[in-house]
Amino acid sequence: MAQRNNKYDRQLRIWGDHGQAALEHASVCLLNCGPTGSEALKNLVLGGIGSFTIVDPSRVEAADLGNNFLVSWENLGQSKARSVCALLQELNESVGAKFVEESPEALLDSNPSFFASFTLVIATQMPEKALIKLDETCRQQRVMLLVARSYGLAGLVRICIQEHDVIESKPDNPVDDLRLHKPWPELKRFVDQFDIDAKDQLEHQHIPFAIILVKVAEEWKAAHGGRLPSGSKERAEFKAAVRARKQSDDEDNYKEALASAYKVWAPPTISSELHSVLDDSAVEIHSTSTDFWILVAALKMFMANDADGDLPLDGAIPDMHSYTDYYIRLQKVYQDRAEANVSAVEANVKSILRKIARDSLSISRSTIKQFCKNARNLRVLRYRTLADEFSPLAAFKIQRLLAVEESRELEQDVLRLKAICINLLNDIGVNGASISEDLISEFCRFGAAEIHCVASVIGGIASQEAIKILTRQFTPLSGTFIYNAIESTSSVLQL
Repeated sequence: MAQRNNKYDRQLRIWGDHGQAALEHASVCLLNCGPTGSEALKNLVLGGIGSFTIVDPSRVEAADLGNNFLVSWENLGQSKARSVCALLQELNESVGAKFVEESPEALLDSNPSFFASFTLVIATQMPEKALIKLDETCRQQRVMLLVARSYGLAGLVRICIQEHDVIESKPDNPVDDLRLHKPWPELKRFVDQFDIDAKDQLEHQHIPFAIILVKVAEEWKAAHGGRLPSGSKERAEFKAAVRARKQSDDEDNYKEALASAYKVWAPPTISSELHSVLDDSAVEIHSTSTDFWILVAALKMFMANDADGDLPLDGAIPDMHSYTDYYIRLQKVYQDRAEANVSAVEANVKSILRKIARDSLSISRSTIKQFCKNARNLRVLRYRTLADEFSPLAAFKIQRLLAVEESRELEQDVLRLKAICINLLNDIGVNGASISEDLISEFCRFGAAEIHCVASVIGGIASQEAIKILTRQFTPLSGTFIYNAIESTSSVLQL
């Protein structure tokens, strides 16, 4: 375990032991191991996935040596899947490795159940018709699918999953939920132990700002009929009341209190994304409901019956200028409240599980605790099938649109592609728009080549999104990611 922790030390700090465990239990299938697929799989192997299987019928050719770092001169004429597989396993011997020398399209036709044993399938450089069928197959078998494609100086990445829930979305700007506007009895009793008018200057300088704000807020409510400050005038008066308790200008705890005063009258609200999760029809629980929706149903019961509409407390408090003893004691008050909230949600979970005749211990307390801690940032993404969302996959059409005869001249290709682009824009409702002829010419000139510098970017983004959906941490792409290396830009296309 120590060796494993040393190997994965930096990433463990990002997604934790449970995130790493999810990776180590993942079985990944890569379809086609050209530069795009090889780059994506390389990153996942270094990250410590459990095992991988490469499906590719081709042999290593001289052209592969110029764009794929996972093959060499010694591999010329050999199986590409075998060669890439061997080199990838050298990068991380703890990862299981297999290869299948068969066409992904043929395997999909002859043995679609082959894909059922994988956690994630990464399909690279595949034609649109096969991708649509693969998407249908993976959805039926509840296997996650990630599509990646490089085409000259352009590329795309798309996730194909029926439904993906995210508990640990890890927002860039996490919210401090201190409940300064609504302190619970234990917090009130703890706050009452402090005198913010203490004569001892050192003690006065080390009272945590949360205690100062709760004290002043309670005094304000007592003088204003139980209500908190509203409007700019009253909020300025509240800050003046905090400022009046200062004994000197260099008290850092009072500077923090003034900077955080807004948290008294503007506590964290429930986001529209979370409202949509709580109001989702899937909250109506039945015997086949997933653990996630059972947890959401239990959370909704908690908010309605036990918390006056509030979310469970996460138990975390920000750093504060304070004596260590004061800070630790305050932290424990918040942590104890968070544990009590977890217990209430856990009781709801067990009640729901009994109603649907499922083992009441099938969802562990540690899972419930993690869910409650991150309840504010729950996310659910649903992806349309590739068959339904044909238009956003315009980039997938490139291979078919440009599959011209060798005798065709570049100028003819440009004219043909320009006509197709105009029709495509009309199909998706962007009438009157145009595409630069220079851009169209560049696409024709690419000739479906995989350039390593672009393949490495697309492979890197694909592996990043793979880690998101495997660990169920961070919010993955919600549409088709398009990379334009010609102009060094990228965008996510959603229709």
